[in-house]
Amino acid sequence: MANASVPLLGLVDTAVIGNVGSIEDLGAIAFGALIFSFVYWSFGFLRMGTTGFAAQASGSGDEQEVRAVLGRALLMAISLGLLLVLIQWPIRFIAFSLLDGSARVEAVAQDYFNIRIWGAPATLATFALMGLLIGLGQSRTLLIVQLFLNGLNIILDVWFAGILGWGASGIALGTVIAEWTTVLLAAWLVYRELNQRKLLGDDFWPRTKIMDWPALLKTASSNLDIMMRTLILVFSFGFFINQSAKFGDTILASNHILLQLISFSTFFLDGYAFVVEALVGTSIGAKRRDIFDLAVRRSTNLAIMTAIFLALAIVLFGHFAVMLLTDISAVRLAANELLPLSAIYVLFSFAAFQLDGIFIGASFTRRMRDAAVMSIVVYLFAWWALSDPFGIEGLWGAMIVYIVARAIALLLFYPSLRRSVSA
Repeated sequence: MANASVPLLGLVDTAVIGNVGSIEDLGAIAFGALIFSFVYWSFGFLRMGTTGFAAQASGSGDEQEVRAVLGRALLMAISLGLLLVLIQWPIRFIAFSLLDGSARVEAVAQDYFNIRIWGAPATLATFALMGLLIGLGQSRTLLIVQLFLNGLNIILDVWFAGILGWGASGIALGTVIAEWTTVLLAAWLVYRELNQRKLLGDDFWPRTKIMDWPALLKTASSNLDIMMRTLILVFSFGFFINQSAKFGDTILASNHILLQLISFSTFFLDGYAFVVEALVGTSIGAKRRDIFDLAVRRSTNLAIMTAIFLALAIVLFGHFAVMLLTDISAVRLAANELLPLSAIYVLFSFAAFQLDGIFIGASFTRRMRDAAVMSIVVYLFAWWALSDPFGIEGLWGAMIVYIVARAIALLLFYPSLRRSVSA
């Protein structure tokens, strides 16, 4: 539930702009969301790396190391967030040099970027705090944080963009305010949780452990692997959006709407992956392969059933969602024609998400990086083979091939991961 609240924000943003704005405004939101997905997902290791290390420390009963893991993650998050603010001009220049939208779309998207970038330090710090909550299995607290972030964000976006009519700039401003408010709430909740677990006489921040060089190097190495894997993943979606723009603003807008439906579905599936991250990390810390196997089997069974349900929901009711998200008839028509392909993508996506969760919980990050490289090669080959003869349907076909290739590549490394878990 916590994870599924994330794409609700994208759905509401799209619905507000899709009903009060133009095709160009909707395309600008697509580009703006793409840029920040690329920027923030690039630092997704702050969440994923923190989860794996925190779960393993908790499983072994080392509460000082749990707090040290958070300390290292927050140091990196705040430093990187401030760096993003300082280098926002070259980021903007590079991003818009690579995108192929119309002049109107890019102009509105740049206004969105100029506001949204100021939330970077808060967003990255929240990644680290959420990673700790996932690693400790504190899903109820995570739900509170996510609902607050996305609920406040939705309210502000509807007010600024829908009621005041500030458009994409209003969406960006609402998001920034919500990000900074949420990081304060998340920090207080995490402090309260860790303070309860702390032994009497212990410093809250074990400075020696936080600044332990071998641990810092291990964290940096793992995070670099995750960053490379995530950049490849974000590139795949960026490539998809950019190729969509070449078919015109209508296809760009319709694919953005379909990606909101996919995002809503896949965040449900990623919720199971978050659970398996914590359980796998804890089982490794406790040296229990039996718990590892049980966590993998049960969470995967749930993910399979959920993927089937979500794919059917898109096929049967997706056109209603499209109708709610935009009143632009051309965009509705294009999106409805491609709905079955988005359902197929969701159906096959669960395996990649589940395996990601297992590898993150085990901190088996180098193999995640290798699998990402293998699968992106397959994706680009599929696009080259399918795009010319099948057009936009070929582009969607390549995306489906890609999500299957991600799972197969990770499965190749799964036996060695399982063998590394103590029996």
